[in-house]
Amino acid sequence: MRPVLLACALSLPAFHAAAATLPSAADLAAAAAEVRAAETAFAKTMADRRLDRFTEFVAEDAVFNGNKPHIGRAAVVETWKGFFDGPQAPFSWAPDAVAATADGRHAVSTGLARDPAGKVISRFTTIWRKDGDGRWRVVVDQGVDAPDCAR
Repeated sequence: MRPVLLACALSLPAFHAAAATLPSAADLAAAAAEVRAAETAFAKTMADRRLDRFTEFVAEDAVFNGNKPHIGRAAVVETWKGFFDGPQAPFSWAPDAVAATADGRHAVSTGLARDPAGKVISRFTTIWRKDGDGRWRVVVDQGVDAPDCAR
């Protein structure tokens, strides 16, 4: 039994070294592409007027910062449900930059939000987390008004 324990103990440094391996640029690009697709689908929920689908993208522990922070999925959905009233979306958004973390579990996306006429009204920044079920969900969302969102 001792040789097995010794072999396991000796393999731990190799295991930790393998676990600490950094991702390739291709891995990061793939994660960023997943998040770009998630952000685009998230925005489509507004265009499609689908609060139920919007809700699926919001993490249970999400924080959306507006005039005040809205903490938790229920508070976010309650705050955002008015944006889903009516036949036309009051705004739209699309990512123009996405970056993933080396652990492959988190990413940040940013882009412009526009009114129905296409005028830029704000810049958003969203932090995403890949949950245990493999879905990307929003954990933090922050917007700044158009005068403050110069590139």
